Amino acid sequence: MSNIVQTFKKFPKVFWVANIIELFERFAWYGFFMLFANYLTSSIDAGGLELSQAQKGIIMGVGTGILYFLPVITGSIADRFGYKRVLFIAFIIYTSAFILMPLFKSFLGVFLIYLYLALGAALFKPIISATVAKSTTSETASIGFGIFYMMVNLGAFFGPLVTLLFKNSSYTLVYYISAGIIAINFFLLLFYKEPEREESDESFAASLKKVFINIFEVLADRKFVVFLLIVAGFWTMYNQLFFTLPVFIMQWVDTSSMYLFFQEYAPFFSENYGTASGQMEAEFITNFDAMYIILFQVIVSSIVMKWRPLRSMMAGFLVCAIGMALTLTTQNVVFTLVAIYIFAIGEMAGSPKITEYIGRIAPAEKKALYMGYSFIPVFLGNIFAGFISGNVYQWMSDKTTFVKQEVLARGLSIDENLTQNEYFEQAASAMNMNSSELTNHLWNTYNPSSIWIVILIIGLAAVVALFFYDKYLKALENK
Repeated sequence: MSNIVQTFKKFPKVFWVANIIELFERFAWYGFFMLFANYLTSSIDAGGLELSQAQKGIIMGVGTGILYFLPVITGSIADRFGYKRVLFIAFIIYTSAFILMPLFKSFLGVFLIYLYLALGAALFKPIISATVAKSTTSETASIGFGIFYMMVNLGAFFGPLVTLLFKNSSYTLVYYISAGIIAINFFLLLFYKEPEREESDESFAASLKKVFINIFEVLADRKFVVFLLIVAGFWTMYNQLFFTLPVFIMQWVDTSSMYLFFQEYAPFFSENYGTASGQMEAEFITNFDAMYIILFQVIVSSIVMKWRPLRSMMAGFLVCAIGMALTLTTQNVVFTLVAIYIFAIGEMAGSPKITEYIGRIAPAEKKALYMGYSFIPVFLGNIFAGFISGNVYQWMSDKTTFVKQEVLARGLSIDENLTQNEYFEQAASAMNMNSSELTNHLWNTYNPSSIWIVILIIGLAAVVALFFYDKYLKALENK
């Protein structure tokens, strides 16, 4: 314990300021992002926009993908113009984007304002990571980045818990809360002392040219590129936690048993995270993933600490694939919670090892360069995840699509101008069912849970590809 205390004392003030800034930024980001999929696709009378699942997939997939691609450029901007100045600009974009977001209702409008928000996040993202790296030493880096990732997960956990309290009043409040949380960072910037960085006399155009030269240099390493493509499969699967699972739970999972449990033993949760129909909010359920990570990351990390990174990734990706697939197979919320736990175990075992492995395989003189381009699988994973949660989900699992198909098959006539909820209620009435009975009928008739097969195949493909990649590397070493 005394060693840890002594290590804590070695961190400069800017390290702690950067971590607190990261905590508030992740709080604001996940506070809206966990709710974003259902905001885009849910009924207008429930505060949503009633966009299609395919449109949701484009917005979240392409928009978030661009967010993870841009840091290779925005990192150069920060190095050129200064961390503190770029952070200030990032917070202006962030805050204004959150305030403006509720004003846009069309697919194109939401997509464009989300890209604007992504620009703010892309300006922010590389700066805090670089600050933590520059304010730690070889002696303090392990604990330092452990604190950093703890802040990420604390923000990811508590952000949605706060914004969900106001979701039923108005989704607009969700965005205003995120704006307010980000605005706190303007005050924290007063205490942010920019770490030392190399001053450069080259023009910004020359800096950008060097960025793209570096991209081609990295892409010339075929072994590294193959690894990044394999890992993109993991991120495709992982992102279903935000893109698909909240929608699936809202549309199909019966959470009334959890609602009744909390109503009897912990009424705060049923009162604040329950719905008028006696269900729990879908985002409250998916948020258990962050809670599991906060509780068990240290334990899992200690178990896999001495495993080879590729072995840990293979095991983690496999468990992750099984867990995420299982979340999409049932209407039973208890089973869903267990499946999210399985997914979280795999995530904790596999995800941290990706960065560790890139650091190991990078040439000694190019470690920083390779680490900087580890964004590629995250970028690709978001693009692919958007397609799966969009077009594929709409075709295989979307409740709105199925009820319209059922209405058409039965030759019923229902006003297409109704909101989603009104349409569903009228369809149920026309079929002499209540809402719950129609949901169960659609579940049994159209088998929406079959999307788990797609998720499992993606995960297994990543595991198998990683296995052969490992075998190939061992064969090279033995030559």
